[in-house]
Amino acid sequence: MNESGHNTINKNRRKRVGIIFGGRSGEHEVSLMSARSIVSALDPDKYEIVMIGISKSGRWLTGDVAFALESGVLDAANRATLLPDPQARILVQIDESDAQQTTMSEVAQLDVIFPVLHGPYGEDGTVQGLLELAGLPYVGAGVVGSAVGMDKAIFKAVMIAHGIPILPWMMVLSSDWHRQREGILERIEAKLTYPIFTKPANLGSSVGISKCNNNLELAEGLALAARYDRRLIVEQGIDARELEVSVMGNDDPIASVVGEVKPRRDFYDYVAKYVSDDSELIIPAQLSQTQSDQIRQLAIKAFKAMDCAGLGRADFLLEKQEGQLYINEINTIPGFTRISMYPKLWEASGIEYSQLLDHLIELALERHQEKSGLDTSFKVEDNAQA
Repeated sequence: MNESGHNTINKNRRKRVGIIFGGRSGEHEVSLMSARSIVSALDPDKYEIVMIGISKSGRWLTGDVAFALESGVLDAANRATLLPDPQARILVQIDESDAQQTTMSEVAQLDVIFPVLHGPYGEDGTVQGLLELAGLPYVGAGVVGSAVGMDKAIFKAVMIAHGIPILPWMMVLSSDWHRQREGILERIEAKLTYPIFTKPANLGSSVGISKCNNNLELAEGLALAARYDRRLIVEQGIDARELEVSVMGNDDPIASVVGEVKPRRDFYDYVAKYVSDDSELIIPAQLSQTQSDQIRQLAIKAFKAMDCAGLGRADFLLEKQEGQLYINEINTIPGFTRISMYPKLWEASGIEYSQLLDHLIELALERHQEKSGLDTSFKVEDNAQA
């Protein structure tokens, strides 16, 4: 630890990377797959890995976490927590074997955290807030960027403010939906035309999303979305190509080549993304240079508008008839499985998987170092007495 109270990394040893995965969201299983891929690709000569799992109920675990979360046998791992103390930056194990007394012991002092938590309670700024309190460098967007990226309604408002085109949409509160279903359906049908997409406002990986072609399907789609969130997004569907671009960096981000997803299913849903490999991924997408440049520029503009950092995958819809481009979302912790688009797009841009992980960890350390140099106190000078 240096004189300012900040921990310093010994350059002669491997960086100790805490991988946080699992979590209290509908994307728990996706997170397990992403974490497994990342751990297998991190260079053991550069990094010492500390696994930190979060169960579906929110219990933090260390030790044989992957087995515990996949099997549901939580006793196979040890309870743990991160202390919100920037002087410590340690993972501690909680021992509850003594009914009279709970004790804590240090597991490891951490250099950087790689959160692989998709969805609420991980990708939405909550864990990022804890890591800020703990004074730990971490991969990815901060509290604000994470929260904006997760909340589709706030994201759309930010895009509108920055002149980035989005599709026509409405927001519905689940409480209103349960009280006045017929009225809600009438309002939606008066503004939008089928097909219509329904989505939870705060969820990713296409969980809870439905494509609705009639009144009955719209009601079912809203009911499904309401299972996952209290705020529901209703969005105009269009006949469009689904395009994605990966973004990486802090203040001066760069964009990868553009890729296109052609799902065999009705749309690019959870199964198409993480279970089935029958969706066609075209990398690079067949676009004019002008279209490709526009998409990459808009991706960077949106990334910066949200105050993102480290990484993000920007998803766009290109209307087939008129060629109008719309941004759909920026995913601040995109899937990192072997069939995920984020690493595939960078691979096509000349950056291999393990090299990509190196870059992201360095960006986390770079951003933390910059923030550590900022003043955190203010002394009022009494000029009258000077």
